[in-house]
Amino acid sequence: MIKKQIITIAGRLGSGKSSTAKMLANQLEYEHFSSGDLFREIALEQGNDVLAANKSAELDAKIDHLVDGKLREIGETQNKKVVDSRTAWHWMPDSYKVYLMLDSTVAAKRIIAKMHERASANESIPSSVEEYAEQLNERMQSENKRYKNLYSIDPSVLENYDLVIDTAVHSLEEVVEIIQTSYKEWLTS
Repeated sequence: MIKKQIITIAGRLGSGKSSTAKMLANQLEYEHFSSGDLFREIALEQGNDVLAANKSAELDAKIDHLVDGKLREIGETQNKKVVDSRTAWHWMPDSYKVYLMLDSTVAAKRIIAKMHERASANESIPSSVEEYAEQLNERMQSENKRYKNLYSIDPSVLENYDLVIDTAVHSLEEVVEIIQTSYKEWLTS
């Protein structure tokens, strides 16, 4: 049986899903897709930030259905793709499924540091790592609640994945190398 050449990357907020997916796609010469980018784009079009969009999505699943429809389409029609998404593993069950773990305080520090690096005038930077870590936890809880209500799934259940990596103890390059090695073994098994 020939396996579909799609890698789905899920994980905690700030765990490096996008960075990992972009580098991995580049090294494998695959295309990259980010459902988070699509979600943010739709939220901005509606005049919302990500947290507000997540909260409103608890009551109106329109954004989720748009994003998830795109994920299903990719899974059915495309190949040689790296997808970073909290739910792609569910919509693409034949994909190689990776989960990136990270403590929310470490994630908050990383995200705040990135915000400082790109420091745009219209982006407010959290002043407290602890408060921002709590916001990240709220966002994760909001997303998990939505996915449970919409699809009866929980992206944080590690048994859903072929590979789980703690990104606090591995550099981006190491994470990509671990995924490539394990993915190549999976493809030939």
